[in-house]
Amino acid sequence: MLSRIAESLFWIGRYLERADGTARILDVQLQLLLEDRWVDEDGACRALLGVMGTTGPEDVWLDRDAVLGILAVNRQHPSSIAYSLHAARENARRAREIVSSELWECLNTTTTRMPRHIASERVHDFFHWVRERTALAVGTYETAMSRDDAYQFFRLGLSLERADMTARLLATRTLTEVSGPSWTTILRSCGAYEAYLRTYRGVSSMRNAAEFLLVDRIFPRSVLFTMNDAVGALTALEPRTDRIGVGDTAVRVLGQAVSTLEYRPVAEIIENLPQMMTDVQRATSAASDDIKARYFPSQVVPTWAGERA
Repeated sequence: MLSRIAESLFWIGRYLERADGTARILDVQLQLLLEDRWVDEDGACRALLGVMGTTGPEDVWLDRDAVLGILAVNRQHPSSIAYSLHAARENARRAREIVSSELWECLNTTTTRMPRHIASERVHDFFHWVRERTALAVGTYETAMSRDDAYQFFRLGLSLERADMTARLLATRTLTEVSGPSWTTILRSCGAYEAYLRTYRGVSSMRNAAEFLLVDRIFPRSVLFTMNDAVGALTALEPRTDRIGVGDTAVRVLGQAVSTLEYRPVAEIIENLPQMMTDVQRATSAASDDIKARYFPSQVVPTWAGERA
């Protein structure tokens, strides 16, 4: 497979999941700001931007609308929903010979219908629309692609981004000490609430909810599941032949992060939740950097080897 095709598929998966995850996080946090009039809106908005890996202007009061402008509809900001959806479409255009017509049409339609402004009473509907469109795109790809290398690169990008976005969502739990979103709200935003109830058969508690979203082995949005899924995609792309240890740097980084989560008591994870989620984000970032250097070299200079006698 051509490197440019593999890279495009990898980033389609990442950008679709980034748009979905950003919509989920904003839906939770902006609703919280709307309901709690006593919260420091500027401080909470800046903390939210920090969780999303960006900053706002220092000399401007930040409110709910400002965050929407930065992280939802800004087409130039790399952390925004609009940017992610447009970037997914552009990567699909570059990989048009691999991408199915159904996925191309889905991304094209989504980008075309992306609003430039969101009325305050339509914010929740907008986030719901984003989640529907990204789910449609991912489902279209999942049901129409052979499980070959092309599929594995898409799966790899999606899994890494999903682990990162779930970690960011969990980090929002500690943005404000008193008014942070409840665990029930976080479970609902992940689409995990009903699956959680079927698993634990009771009301949500901090320990059980954190355990479910962090280390559940069979829920597809848990951090542990997604990181293991990324390792599975890497192994499918290049089966391990190491007799001793793990030679693939990305697999090693993700494996270490998985082990840290899996073998640490849940109470200890909750106690150090912000730092643990930062470590997860660093692991996914380091794995992504290694994957890009290994499979998508961008500055390879061709050299002439000469003709053998």
